[in-house]
Amino acid sequence: MAFPYLDIIIRSVAVYFFMTIALRIFGKKELSQLNTADIILILLISNSVQNAMVGPDTSLIGGLIAALVLFSINFAVKKLTKRFKTLGDLLLDKPEILIHDGILDFKTLSRLDVSHEELKEAAREHGLEHLTDIKLAMLEIDGTISIISKDQKQLKQTHYKRKHNHKNLQKL
Repeated sequence: MAFPYLDIIIRSVAVYFFMTIALRIFGKKELSQLNTADIILILLISNSVQNAMVGPDTSLIGGLIAALVLFSINFAVKKLTKRFKTLGDLLLDKPEILIHDGILDFKTLSRLDVSHEELKEAAREHGLEHLTDIKLAMLEIDGTISIISKDQKQLKQTHYKRKHNHKNLQKL
């Protein structure tokens, strides 16, 4: 082989894109609050894909090349998603409207698995008693629920962190 580390570069690129797609499918919103089970999962995934990237090469230079490739791809993907909207739409999540002018979007709530109890808890954390007091509630890309009240005097800058899906991970 003309360049002995080309195999590591190709493997690292493949693993990076596999992990990007897997996180997109399985919900990176849930990474906003990591619990013990989530951290263990991340550690196990990183260990399982290491050999897929470096193969039999366990040298320092092989590991550094794999890391450099991952940092480079991540940098390039960030630049490309900013430049090309279509790519950004494909790879990145978007904020989702949950409540608009006190009206719940049940289709979106169902699709995102956001419960009525989660909405009420988020409203209480923002100092609101009723969901009808909400002008706009958004599920942000980092997994938080941000809320703007109808009464602008009560605007708060707190962010409700979703906990719902982490209970299911803890059962694993």
